[in-house]
Amino acid sequence: MKENKKKSGDDLAERFLDLAVRVIKLINALPKTSIGKHLGGQLMRSGTSPGSNYEEARGAESRADFIHKLCIVLKELKESRFWLRVIQRTKILKPQRVEPLIEECEELIAIVAKSIVTAKSRK
Repeated sequence: MKENKKKSGDDLAERFLDLAVRVIKLINALPKTSIGKHLGGQLMRSGTSPGSNYEEARGAESRADFIHKLCIVLKELKESRFWLRVIQRTKILKPQRVEPLIEECEELIAIVAKSIVTAKSRK
């Protein structure tokens, strides 16, 4: 019998998936200029990788491996936040288009950072 309850890791995985989709849609709205393409390329790499790296962390072979992979997730989230802030400050997209993504990055950064602290304390 399949259980309908989702694990908290599943909820977080969904948030990372949603973040990737939202990032892709935002990138698609960037102007097709050299600057828009550069920012889009940078954000595409950093904004879509936290989800895949989180899935790798969920399948980690050890606590050290789990922590290492979560640290990669954290780094990619921080880089995504940076590129989103560049887009915000240049005003090449409307603020209401970028700000919710920055807020989601901030929340995910806090969650992942706390998870890393918790995982390290259980060594």
